[in-house]
Amino acid sequence: MDVPDAVRDAVDRTVQATIGSAQLTRGRAQEAVDELVRTAEAGAGAVREAVVGAFEERRPATSEDIKELQAELRRISRRLGAIERRLGDGGGESSRSMGGAWSATARSGGSGGARRAS
Repeated sequence: MDVPDAVRDAVDRTVQATIGSAQLTRGRAQEAVDELVRTAEAGAGAVREAVVGAFEERRPATSEDIKELQAELRRISRRLGAIERRLGDGGGESSRSMGGAWSATARSGGSGGARRAS
């Protein structure tokens, strides 16, 4: 083998080895980028959930929310009245005044503008 062929073979082996290393490095770089993307997507999902939760907690009550609360208060008032009757109190002064206040507020439309359903 003469010198130019030996040099050519050495250069060829060096190029082949460099190509192999470059492919390994490229694969590792791609894995690293993929991991960064996965981490960023997971973080974005967590941030999105936190933002939505913060807005949901701070949004003003809708008329539907107020109607649901009024209905729940009526149910609680009826249950309290039944408990007081069973205990023989017959609807003591405090519950009558609260019930009266609730009834007056509901009849007048209350602060939310919703009417009391009968």
